[in-house]
Amino acid sequence: MDTRNPQELPGNAVLNGVWNPEEDDALVCLDVQQETHDVKTFTFASREGKRFAFKAGQYFLFDLEHNGDAENRCYSISSSPHRTNAFSVTVKRVPDGKISNWLHDTLVPGASVKANGPLGNFVRSEAPGRKLLLLSGGSGITPVMSILRELADSCEPANVVFMHAARTPLDLIFRDELACIAGRLKALRLHFLPETVAGEASWPGLTGRISADYVRLAVPDIAERTVMCCGPAPFMAAARGISAELGVPASHYLEESFDAAVIDEPEIPAVQDAAAKAFQVTFSKQARSIEVTSGQSVLSCAKKAGVRIPSSCANGVCGTCKSKLTSGAVDMSHNGGIRQREIDAGFFLPCCSKPLSDLVIER
Repeated sequence: MDTRNPQELPGNAVLNGVWNPEEDDALVCLDVQQETHDVKTFTFASREGKRFAFKAGQYFLFDLEHNGDAENRCYSISSSPHRTNAFSVTVKRVPDGKISNWLHDTLVPGASVKANGPLGNFVRSEAPGRKLLLLSGGSGITPVMSILRELADSCEPANVVFMHAARTPLDLIFRDELACIAGRLKALRLHFLPETVAGEASWPGLTGRISADYVRLAVPDIAERTVMCCGPAPFMAAARGISAELGVPASHYLEESFDAAVIDEPEIPAVQDAAAKAFQVTFSKQARSIEVTSGQSVLSCAKKAGVRIPSSCANGVCGTCKSKLTSGAVDMSHNGGIRQREIDAGFFLPCCSKPLSDLVIER
């Protein structure tokens, strides 16, 4: 917690360059906004008055401390990139969620946090004239809300359908703001889909879960649109299947997910495939060694064995699990979470790497 006088916090500071996580100090929390009964928006700025340069749909990786332990979490930016003096993330309280509950209960204006970013490739194409379907479930609304806010701030004449699903009408995040934006952007069509009407019996629209029939009715030209989807894993699995069924090419379907609290891979069968080799993976700082087959990721096996590696996305996007490989070789298939110069320096991402030999990892 920062103890400086709130009057010393940035606000009227002259913006001086772009904030760089490798060079600049921690961020300061400027504001906490209650969005729904279990969702809050946290706004951060640079103490030096530096501006932020990010693309709508990207996220920040936060380095937090909880009960003396270092914790890393990825949170998508929900604010518009045109508002460069600060950025916001919107966080849902999760039952038994260690960090989300800590943020909701503890983080207040004036507090300092460390973060790295912006990161991620969940960004819209810059090709002009492409129609969009922004599809979100629950707190997955945050990155697509950033995209819509960017379009609203720039008065860009984009053809957008925004479809947001939630448990109940009371769980519809940014409901009033979305309605306001829809009143200003003439080419925006807005669809809310609560699963039930609990808490609002007079709900005037449809209820239920997304289905091919519903999407076909609400977005008859979906095959002509780029679909950008974020939400819980089951929601995105349904959206992915529906989009494919209704003619959306795979190249025009993008999704973002940090739903990686549990990493599941099939158990190693008692009789293994002859092609699957087992390798010894040693974590030098923890003095632990585990066995990982050529068909498994290093992170999934480490987690199951109780080896501590910070992680978040589990699909090679966020870079949270980045580790130094002292010896050995891996087959790594990442999604932008590591830079080539880091790979050249011996770093790798355990979440998306399978061993090609015995490994020694500096963890």
